[in-house]
Amino acid sequence: MPSLMLVFPGQGAQYAGMGSDLHASFAAARAVYDEACEALGYDIRELSFSDPGQRIGLTRYTQPALLTHSIACLRVAESLRGGAFAPLATAGHSLGEYSALVAAGALRFKDALRLVSERGRLMGEHGEGGMLALAMPPEEALELADRHCCQIAGLNLPAQTVVGGTRADLEKLTADLAENHPRKRATPLATEGAFHTYLMVTAARQFRAVLEATEFSAPRYPVLSNYTASPHDPAPGAMRTRLFFQLINPVNWVGCMQWAAENGADSFLELGGGIGRGESPAEKRPNLQAMLRKYCRSANHEAEIQAVINTPTAQALTKA
Repeated sequence: MPSLMLVFPGQGAQYAGMGSDLHASFAAARAVYDEACEALGYDIRELSFSDPGQRIGLTRYTQPALLTHSIACLRVAESLRGGAFAPLATAGHSLGEYSALVAAGALRFKDALRLVSERGRLMGEHGEGGMLALAMPPEEALELADRHCCQIAGLNLPAQTVVGGTRADLEKLTADLAENHPRKRATPLATEGAFHTYLMVTAARQFRAVLEATEFSAPRYPVLSNYTASPHDPAPGAMRTRLFFQLINPVNWVGCMQWAAENGADSFLELGGGIGRGESPAEKRPNLQAMLRKYCRSANHEAEIQAVINTPTAQALTKA
C-alpha cells in the first residue's frame, strides 16, 4: 500500500478566485468557508473569490485565505474518497505547516485561523526588507549572504536557496551575484518583508504570546517541522516553541523532503493554493509539485505526486 504524504503550500500560492469553484461544487468546501467566516469575523469568501479591495496579497489576509483554501481542499478530498486519510505524515511550507497541523488534529481549524491572522498581521506590520530565490546550493548562498548581512531564509531545493535582508543589503548582494556569478539567477519574491530571518524578531516576540494562549493537541500522525525538518514533538509546549522559531529561521523544505524519502513516502498529495498566469482556478497548477518532482529526481526517489487545488483536479482524484 502506498505511503502517502499530505503537503500544503505557503504564501505565494494565493490568487483572486481561489476556492470559488470548490465552494460552488462541494458542500464540504462550503462548510469550511462558513466556519472560517464565523471565526474571522469577516467574509473570507468574498475576499478569496473576488478580492474587491485587492487585499489577498496582504500578508494578514493571505495567510487565513490560504489556510481556508487548503482545509477546504482537504475536506473535499476526504469526501470524494469516502473518509479521512491515514498518511505516513504531513508537512507544509512555512504557512502550510499550520494547515498540516490542522489536518493531523493538533490544532482546531478556528484556532489555526486566529493564529495565522495574527501571524500575518504581525509579519506585515513589522515586515522589513525582502527576499530573493537564488539558483545555487545553500553553501554558496550562505557565503554570498554573509558578505552582505543577509540570511538564509529557505532551503527549497538542493540548488535553490532563499535569502532575506534589508533592501539595501539585497541590492548589494544582487550586484555581487551579477559580477561574480553571472549565470546564477536571483528571483525577487513578493513578500512584505524578509520572512524567516532576524528581521522578523519583533513579530516573533509578539506572536509568542498568541501561541502560548492557543490550545494544541498531540497529532494523530507525524507533522514535520520547518524548523527541524523532523516530526513535531507531540507535547504542546514543544510545538509552540518550534512554531515560534520558525518565524526567524529558514524553512528547511529540503530536509522535510529528505525525511519523507528516507521514511518511505512514495505518494504525495498537495492541497491548496495555485500558481500560474491563468486567471481561473481551473488554469492554476500546484505550487509545491514542481519542487517535489525536482527533489525526487535529484534523490533518485520514485514517487507519485497529485494535487487537489480546484474542481478539475478534485474530480480527477476520484478516478486515480
